Amino acid sequence: MPDILITDFSAKNDGETNNASPIQAAINACHQNGGGRVVVPAGGVFVSGTIELKSGVELHLESGSKLQASHEKGDYVVANIAGEYGGKEGGFLIRANNCRNISITGQGVIDGQADAFMDGWWTDDGKYIRKPKDFRTRIIGLTGCENIRITGITIKDAAQWTCHLTGCEDVVIHGITIRNGLDVPNCDGIDPDHCRNVRISDCHIEAGDDGIVIKTTQEFDAYGPSENITITGCTIISTSAAIKIGTESVSDIRDVVVTGCIIKRSHRGLAIQLRDKGLIENVMFSDCIVETRQFHQKYWGNGEAIYLTAVERHDDGDVGTIRSVVCKNILFRGENGVFICGSENACISDITLDGIDGTIKKTSRFPVDFHDMRPRHSQEHGGLEKGALSGITAYNVDGLTIRKSAIRFEGEERHHWLHALATKDVDKLVLQDFEGQAPEPEKREALSLDKTGR
Repeated sequence: MPDILITDFSAKNDGETNNASPIQAAINACHQNGGGRVVVPAGGVFVSGTIELKSGVELHLESGSKLQASHEKGDYVVANIAGEYGGKEGGFLIRANNCRNISITGQGVIDGQADAFMDGWWTDDGKYIRKPKDFRTRIIGLTGCENIRITGITIKDAAQWTCHLTGCEDVVIHGITIRNGLDVPNCDGIDPDHCRNVRISDCHIEAGDDGIVIKTTQEFDAYGPSENITITGCTIISTSAAIKIGTESVSDIRDVVVTGCIIKRSHRGLAIQLRDKGLIENVMFSDCIVETRQFHQKYWGNGEAIYLTAVERHDDGDVGTIRSVVCKNILFRGENGVFICGSENACISDITLDGIDGTIKKTSRFPVDFHDMRPRHSQEHGGLEKGALSGITAYNVDGLTIRKSAIRFEGEERHHWLHALATKDVDKLVLQDFEGQAPEPEKREALSLDKTGR
């Protein structure tokens, strides 16, 4: 069938009118006629509250078009939003439930209008992290859907998570651009949650939280594991983790490949952050360039290029384990190196660092004299633990291989770091062709092993 223009259903591009009703009417007509393409035409700004995609419908944004999130809470289907920052009301601009064969395509722009949902600052100096209002929007929320294509579009200024996919299968996200404020909390880029067979490629993401994060949240536990996910050729800037697996992980996450990505100006690079009972296994990070720096401590992270941790969220709770992770051909430069830490109750196992080339240098004014284990002790910011840093730090690991890797230190503030490699309670440590430069010229020891010499 021919394209359906939203203007055919009286949508107005005046930048003021809530066009949710005419856009929804266009989507419904397209679906009822067997599917096709609903077009947001170029020229002007189409404001909208919640719209719901239907099976067989492609929402296409022409080059030069803009779909803009309404400022008004009453224009949205409102619900408590799942996730660690749930409990506050939110709504999606574009949503779909239990649909097949849906797409969001084109070269147009979706504008989340984050400024309208902020209310001052969390910090006394009015910098770094903004304070959200009780209600704020997310952009795309797809639940229980199959055969999804999101390509080409630009999304800017999301007030909260940008693209949340829950319980979805057969997903392609290709060539999109996300430009969110780096001072807006929780504005993640792409969140596959309990999803399978997901391919994310050639995207550029800027976010004031995690760039791409694979989750299994408690609320949607019935959808099962997240698995068979590839992330390829993306460029990411993040005030938290650029690419992360966790933190919410009540179900298993497995078979994930991240390759050929470039990370710049991020608080944390490549991360697995397990705090719940799920198992995370069979993960490969390869052929990536990572640049990290410190930000304000309101954001999780400590400048780690590679971060693998499995510790209990609650002191009386359980945590799963991380196993079979390969980090290969990672070139990094930043204020911290590699941090691997398992719980005493759930050891991390079978970790390989192969071809890691790292340069560590202090560049920001923020401190680096701590380990960031957040969230812990039932608190969002519980788990900041004072401690000296090393180029590679590994605690409670069963099987760690480091080969063809090098750590070096630069700058005048090398005293922040102790060693190139520090381990404690690491069984089956294998070193092959590892070059560890001492932080201080007068220090000649490249390695610091625990008392058993393991």
